[in-house]
Amino acid sequence: MAGFIKLTSADGFVFPAWVVEPVGKPVGAVVVLQEIFGVNAHIREVTEVYAAKGYLAVAPATFHRVKQGVEMGYTPDDIAAGIALKAAVEGLPAPGVLPDIQAAIDYAAQTLGMSGKVGLVGYCWGGLLTWRAACLLKGISASVPYYGGGMTTPLEVARQPQCPVLCHFGEQDHAIPLEGVRAFARAQAGVEVQVYPAQHGFNCDHRGSYDATAAALALERTLAFFARHLA
Repeated sequence: MAGFIKLTSADGFVFPAWVVEPVGKPVGAVVVLQEIFGVNAHIREVTEVYAAKGYLAVAPATFHRVKQGVEMGYTPDDIAAGIALKAAVEGLPAPGVLPDIQAAIDYAAQTLGMSGKVGLVGYCWGGLLTWRAACLLKGISASVPYYGGGMTTPLEVARQPQCPVLCHFGEQDHAIPLEGVRAFARAQAGVEVQVYPAQHGFNCDHRGSYDATAAALALERTLAFFARHLA
């Protein structure tokens, strides 16, 4: 089964999430956090990848509090619109969109039952949210941020994760300077940090910055990480 469902946050806010169920009993669940382009074709394809590996995959629409039905591509206009939407969500009163992510985690955990574990993976802005969730939310057994913009700022570096974390960064990422990545790695000795000879967005095959070699290696490492912590 694949399709949108409705979830309800602790404050009563109702929002959609894209869900893909694996064939057979799930080995765990992965909550997939979107880039600044909405739960678009690429993010839905990512959920299919994790479902094919046996995970229940859930992608909450984290823009829904500021704009409904966001699904964009990767043109310069799309990028500008996505940056504006991200700023709108980041400008919401605390805790912002975190309750929606918690609702997705809770849904996944309840669907799995007592024996299942939930991991998070996020890309771009979703990578930043994945890091924050690892530090602030409950019910997460492993988190994997991909090139999380803003993760290397002092405020984010000062956070302490409550679960195992694996981070993927691109050494040619002009939005996330390599020195900031190195400083993050030094400050977060318990976090596994992997760096690839690639640009921002290297996992997304809808973008010009896609790097098939880096994407394949990062996915291999992510699946191994989830196999260790979600089994």
